[in-house]
Amino acid sequence: MNLDKNLIRLLKKEKRPFMFSSLYGAFAVLMLVGQAWALSGIIEQLFRNATTEWRTIFPKTSLFILFSLLRLTLNWAGHHAARSGAIGIRNSLSERLTRTVAGLGPAFSRSEQSGRIVNTMLKGVEALDAWYSQYIPQLFLAAVTPVVILVAVFPSDWIAGAIMLGTAPLIPVFMILIGRSASAATERQWTTMSRMSGYFLDMLQGLSTLKLFAQEKVRRDGIEDASENFRRSTMQVLKIAFLSSLTLELVGTIGTAIVAVSIGLRLVAGAIPFRPAMFTLLLIPDFYLTLRQLGTRFHAGMEGVSASREIHEILDREPDLTKSGTRDLSAGEVATTGLTASKITYAFPGSARPAIDGVTLTIRPGTKTAITGPSGSGKSTLLNLLLRFIEPGSGSISLGSTSVADYSLESWYRQISWVPQHPFLFNASIRENLLMAKPGASDTEIENALSQAGLLDMVLSLPARLDTIIGEQGARLSGGEAQRLALARAFLKNAPILLMDEPTSHTDPILESLLRKAMEKLLEGRTTIMIAHRLESIRNADTIVVLDQGHIVQQGTHEELSRAEGFYRRAILASSEEAA
Repeated sequence: MNLDKNLIRLLKKEKRPFMFSSLYGAFAVLMLVGQAWALSGIIEQLFRNATTEWRTIFPKTSLFILFSLLRLTLNWAGHHAARSGAIGIRNSLSERLTRTVAGLGPAFSRSEQSGRIVNTMLKGVEALDAWYSQYIPQLFLAAVTPVVILVAVFPSDWIAGAIMLGTAPLIPVFMILIGRSASAATERQWTTMSRMSGYFLDMLQGLSTLKLFAQEKVRRDGIEDASENFRRSTMQVLKIAFLSSLTLELVGTIGTAIVAVSIGLRLVAGAIPFRPAMFTLLLIPDFYLTLRQLGTRFHAGMEGVSASREIHEILDREPDLTKSGTRDLSAGEVATTGLTASKITYAFPGSARPAIDGVTLTIRPGTKTAITGPSGSGKSTLLNLLLRFIEPGSGSISLGSTSVADYSLESWYRQISWVPQHPFLFNASIRENLLMAKPGASDTEIENALSQAGLLDMVLSLPARLDTIIGEQGARLSGGEAQRLALARAFLKNAPILLMDEPTSHTDPILESLLRKAMEKLLEGRTTIMIAHRLESIRNADTIVVLDQGHIVQQGTHEELSRAEGFYRRAILASSEEAA
């Protein structure tokens, strides 16, 4: 019957509007019966008894108008209550979904297509509206209306009541049979649309890279294929919906015709009085209409059920970050206390091999620690664990003798500056992008941070200066300017711990030299942990950690590791050969 347990659970939390909607619907059905009774009396007096005096039909006419107005009002109130309940569920679900995605952190966002996540958070939540505001109220009406009408019809015409009782179940039976195919088709359509959304957004985000490698035509063909698949799945859903509507209309029409013919024959033979016959005939269309509308609402709500599955796939991923403590962390405590990772292990969901396996590492305050190793060795995973984007499956990360999990995330992030390999810049002004690091910073502080990052002269040369809009992902900045803006954020925040995912890995030698000078200023006096992609970046590190397949295989200074056999020495030799 198109009932999803997750959607029912949400319905229970916002049940009051739907209870009122059901109550209004039940009273509206009673008004329908009253309408039919009053109207049948009016028709009998006008045509059967040939009454022409207004006074004789005025009471029944007044009742008919009253019942009509009450029914109209109750239907409106029921629809309004269901609509407000649906809006309440959508709003609370959107907030919960946003909190969950934020709690899962960048590690989750990177593991999924951003377009698919956005489609689920926006269109997915919107798709639930029809299920709550249309299907659920109609499901109640489909259960109540036929019963009320049968109770009203049986005392006056049990034969018509028996025919209606015998034909009515055919509509739900056909609806269930067709609904199985509709459910599968709608699921395919939603999955296809989610994939297409994700694919299309990925293409837009990587458009400059595609043009650089002349891959526009290949990706354009991919978008055309995705669009064609979506068209086919949509047409399949529409085909089933139209077939369902035809079948339900046919059953309802046949049922109405059988009852009408039966009443007509018995009325001609004088086997039934006029008014009960007219009363029954007036109610028959609404008897079958309610059941037919349920079939229509069934298809309207199917998209919501499909969307619910993807929504709850995200919501069911209980973020480890919800286990965060409440203890506050001060900058002074961080600046004088070492950071220790003790036998930490982390495996990504569905992965047989841990990305980090039993790593133990001590980082002294105010020192520079570089993490290097072959691709896929676990460098980024280790950094994500230190950032608390993910939590270790076993082991612990401590600041002194206190587990970092005991500190609130807010206070932990206050003490950390993070400079990623590809910094995210928003479609906002330079000032707004920097204030994300330190809300409330003055223009003097901002300009000082830009000066330390070597970007102030460029910013002051712009017509709008700090108020210049830089575009999505810093589209109006060069690669070097975007990286230096990320460094300016770190300068402005001035946090005691600095985590870096080598920001010079995709730059030319001149720009790399400029960025390295800015980074040297940034590293002074901070506890620094960096992922190294180039040996030039880590020669002066106090400790170099070499990871391989999730394990620490080497650890020491540049001089110590360059003399020992292993990955680091091989990397030095390979770098020397390239330079030669």
